[in-house]
Amino acid sequence: QVQLLESGGGLVQAGASLRLSCSASGRTFSGYPVTWYRRAPGKEREFVAVRTKSGQTYYTKSVKGRFTISRDDAQETVYLEMTSLNPEDTTLSYCTMDESWGPGTQVTVSS
Repeated sequence: QVQLLESGGGLVQAGASLRLSCSASGRTFSGYPVTWYRRAPGKEREFVAVRTKSGQTYYTKSVKGRFTISRDDAQETVYLEMTSLNPEDTTLSYCTMDESWGPGTQVTVSS
């Protein structure tokens, strides 16, 4: 079974950028869609972005134009590049593939 691990979260000021990473063990990303979700304090988990098997990408409206999902096959890593962060982006962010989830990485944006 694949195991996923997110990293790259942290505490930043509004307007800053972060790059989240999702690495997998037990399976490669090839042939699977990979999705990023996030959950803000006191709110339900929400979809953020997906990279499909064919390489197409889709984003939730609130991050479109600011976030970019990509895959580096050489590094066996899926990234979520986040720019122009604002306090509403303060969330625990997760990657998921083939019904497996990582433990999440915390993103905190101060105003």
